[in-house]
Amino acid sequence: MKWIFFSYSLPAEPSRVRVYVWRQLKKLGAICHQSVWVVPHAKERLNSLNRLVEEIEGWNGAALLITGTIVVKAQEQEIIRAFTDSRNEEYREIIQKCEEFLKEIQFEIGRENFIFAEVEENEEELEKLKHWLKKVEKRDVIKPPLRKTTLERIKQCESIFNDFARRVYEHQKARA
Repeated sequence: MKWIFFSYSLPAEPSRVRVYVWRQLKKLGAICHQSVWVVPHAKERLNSLNRLVEEIEGWNGAALLITGTIVVKAQEQEIIRAFTDSRNEEYREIIQKCEEFLKEIQFEIGRENFIFAEVEENEEELEKLKHWLKKVEKRDVIKPPLRKTTLERIKQCESIFNDFARRVYEHQKARA
């Protein structure tokens, strides 16, 4: 497997610059392994990191960007495990938010709060979950088992939401 290795240094101040660089690396799905950021090779990631190098240099910092392979297989397996753990952490968070979404829908059904405002609010929340999932999937090159569970949970949220929207529609129609 081909990898991108990235290391950088920045002045201590302003700290917002350090936070910005960290966020950009996390958005790419990079993990930090022994003070070196590592991400699976892909042209778009390499382009993003090249832009980040330019930004770092503009802030009086320095960066090193290397592509290559990991020679020791045990080390590569360790990095793959770290990627798996990182994505699973994100998938667990989405699953938790799905559970909260499902509880909210059940709460509204239980109190028979069949109004359009609830449909609209919950639809926005569902779209946020789906958008978040797309971001995580973009970073996910390993495809750990929790990915499948998360996809199933999103489908469940869609199904429950559609049922709720139908109930609201029928309730509103009956009142008209």
